[in-house]
Amino acid sequence: MHTEGWFAPDSLEQAREQYESIGPAAQTVVREVAKAMAFDREEYADRVSSDVVETARDALFASLLEVHVGTREEYDAWKDTYDGEVIEHGSDSVDNVAWHAGPKNVAVAATFQSKPDAAVGTLRRQAFGTIYRELFEQASSEE
Repeated sequence: MHTEGWFAPDSLEQAREQYESIGPAAQTVVREVAKAMAFDREEYADRVSSDVVETARDALFASLLEVHVGTREEYDAWKDTYDGEVIEHGSDSVDNVAWHAGPKNVAVAATFQSKPDAAVGTLRRQAFGTIYRELFEQASSEE
């Protein structure tokens, strides 16, 4: 088993702090990509909206998430000790699993046979969409 990424928030507050802290980086990435695509000021203003920057922030956040990658047996051993809900994607009949445990005792897992990099990328998007987006939206509505 091995681990990729470095961010595994223990709380919604930690997750939100990280999410908000990468906002400026997302804006810089979008600006530099637009520059590389030779957008002039008018095209930049027309095409780069707050939704574009937010999407970049979502992707950056997801790309930093800690993901464990292991065999089915390693995953099952972890799952037996995990005290929370695990949302699994994929087939029970493959040999490998990638998983991420988020705050609020919710984890997401994705099975794969070969291609661990693709599984990790997919899992990170699923974790963001399944765990974090909803938590961030709930927290925003409570403020």
